[in-house]
Amino acid sequence: MNIKVVEESSSYIKERIDKTPEIGIILGSGLGDLADKVSEKNIISYSDVPNLPSSTVKGHAGQFVFGKLNGINVVMMQGRFHYYEGNKAETLALPIYIMKSIGVKKLIVTNAAGGVNTEFKPGDLMIINDHINFSSINPLIGKNCDEMGPRFPDMSNAYDMNMIEKAKKIASSIGIDVVSGTYFMMSGPNYETPAEIKMVRVLGGDAVGMSTVPEVIAANHCGMKVIGISCITNMAAGILNKPLDHKEVIKTSNMVKDKFTKLVTAIVGDI
Repeated sequence: MNIKVVEESSSYIKERIDKTPEIGIILGSGLGDLADKVSEKNIISYSDVPNLPSSTVKGHAGQFVFGKLNGINVVMMQGRFHYYEGNKAETLALPIYIMKSIGVKKLIVTNAAGGVNTEFKPGDLMIINDHINFSSINPLIGKNCDEMGPRFPDMSNAYDMNMIEKAKKIASSIGIDVVSGTYFMMSGPNYETPAEIKMVRVLGGDAVGMSTVPEVIAANHCGMKVIGISCITNMAAGILNKPLDHKEVIKTSNMVKDKFTKLVTAIVGDI
């Protein structure tokens, strides 16, 4: 990651915001409605920020939303960038370094994922305990940006255990059932084959998706604490013997958006 690129992008944003966000939130496919709950809203389109591309995926608005959620200054990414859109790994990580540069200390990363664990069901919210990077990409490959973080960052607590325990207690206190498990990243954009899903299960994955991991790697590299939440929008290939469709992802996300919004809002106020 080039520090000059990060500084150019973050300087553009700093000139357009008047409050320093404490928490960054990345909203996955179909989960962007949480941004409607932000007060004192200030919106900056990705396409206006130097060095950032536009988001091309349905269900991703493609903008930063600054403001307050549950009394806390936040910045939300209403949509994200994906490797399958043709982006380089460093592009996927750039928003994380931008958020770090403007003051964000904690990151809530969310996604829509396919359920691999057969005890899961569509509509479940999974607290991510850990991940497996099977995508073949890593945003830290290349010359290290020493100003951002170490050459060899530790990933043994990639998803902060203290925040995970807090999130589970918060969910219980507000009457929301959550599951937990390991997120497994594939490159996409095609959905996995039934044989690949069997492999994911054998290797220890509970949910599978096409995002999140590069962002979490970058966040750990630059010293952010991370918590992750997957919305299980469908059961992965071969489990229910039915074709997979992105429309189902959006439909299920919309069904659980109230539960998702309630949980994330409560987490923001207590982490």
